[in-house]
Amino acid sequence: MSKRRPERMSVEIRKALSEIIKEHIKDPRIDFTTVSITRVDVTNDLSHARINISVLGNEEKQEETINVIQKAKGYIRTELVKQIKTKHAPELEFRLDKSIEHGIKISSLLDEIKEENNSNGK
Repeated sequence: MSKRRPERMSVEIRKALSEIIKEHIKDPRIDFTTVSITRVDVTNDLSHARINISVLGNEEKQEETINVIQKAKGYIRTELVKQIKTKHAPELEFRLDKSIEHGIKISSLLDEIKEENNSNGK
């Protein structure tokens, strides 16, 4: 099987999941402005997909959001089949991705260092 097919499927799944999570899941515990899908990895046989989700907020908010998405996994998978028009949807595995949060923290630390250097240099 071509290596390009899992890559194309990964992109399609990412687009579809973004729409499903934002438009179809009606749970007040999720703030959709802080949720983003950062990466989707699909196995070569298209049977499994690992979805990395970034949630901005404190630890409690992150865990609650991931738990809500985990509980809606069956519904999400059903909607995914409808949108990507395949016979079989991959088994979904959601993981919390802290890379964006980590990047923001590093950026703020660098800004603090820059401010210190500017104030000390004057």
